[in-house]
Amino acid sequence: MRRVSVIPNAEAFELNGGEIAVLMVHGFTGSPVSVRPWAEALHRAGFSVSVPLLPGHGATWEMMNRTRWEDWFGEVERAFDELRKRHSRVFVAGFSMGGALSIRLAALRGREIEGLILVNPSVFDDRAFMRAVPILKYFIPSIGGRGTDVAAPNPPRHSYGRTPLRALHSLQRLWRTVQGDLSSVQTPLMIGYSVNDHVVDPKNSEHVIDSVASIDIREVIFERSFHNVALDFDAELLASESVTFIRDVLSGNLERDQSELIDAEFDSIVASLNLDASAPTTFLDELENIEAAERYNGDNKPLPTLTPIQRGALLGVTLGPAYAALTTFTSFDPFGLSYWPGLIALMTGVFLFFWQMKPDSDSDDGIAL
Repeated sequence: MRRVSVIPNAEAFELNGGEIAVLMVHGFTGSPVSVRPWAEALHRAGFSVSVPLLPGHGATWEMMNRTRWEDWFGEVERAFDELRKRHSRVFVAGFSMGGALSIRLAALRGREIEGLILVNPSVFDDRAFMRAVPILKYFIPSIGGRGTDVAAPNPPRHSYGRTPLRALHSLQRLWRTVQGDLSSVQTPLMIGYSVNDHVVDPKNSEHVIDSVASIDIREVIFERSFHNVALDFDAELLASESVTFIRDVLSGNLERDQSELIDAEFDSIVASLNLDASAPTTFLDELENIEAAERYNGDNKPLPTLTPIQRGALLGVTLGPAYAALTTFTSFDPFGLSYWPGLIALMTGVFLFFWQMKPDSDSDDGIAL
């Protein structure tokens, strides 16, 4: 029996406009619904927009658990090839995990891409829980958590209510691949990020900016929106900045070159500093003070710390399988109970870890990266 989609209007869609086209890629566990207002705004500006539905998305999380990142990227590349057949110049825009897939495409086929637009791209997640995903996926098919991270009221349903762990582990593999791709990206880049993103840490965007080889980088900060900017208070800002970036790339009239901006900022700093050797602070001291004051430390809430019970549970999850393997494949069996102590330690660890978890809200939404 065919499963009914839990996300209304989650189908792929195309908006035919002018000769210039934009391929737009949605995020992990999400659907084209999450970027539709953004796509429609670009279409109103005269561009053609294609938004594919990634395999396993837009239906049920169980279906997504049967797909891998290579399947998702294959659909992105297929949609890109279709646009290239019909349009002379194509831009690529990616949201969250769609940003990671877009980076991968730009690294492999950057010469065919006019410009790259990323919104809250996810390229890593260093929370302690993520380290247990490769093991937990064999025992727990999915988990609940935060999914709709939107400040504006009443956003449409656009992602699953749970996070499929096998698919999440595949996303971790995609991140490792993309880490090696970043230095190969030379495409003009617009990257926007929310300072109050509760799904993807803004440090992801900082890492992308610091790692790509693009000369022209335009940075946009969303101060009123959470993760899903296209459905939030800054949707119009996202649309207007995207249209301006695309037109500037097409015309070759991007705003001042980055080197000019750096030189102007440096001249301003030097003009305001006291270079007198008798002064209590030196020129280098002043530079260090300014750098420390201007350093962005992120606006996310602190990541949750593990309780002593959860740390012990992770120990059981890690050592339990090791004990079971030793008793199964060697003569090691100190208790004479075969692999059972290891299996019990594993199951107890999994139970205690999630029993101790405190969800952010009463919602059963999943992680929409």
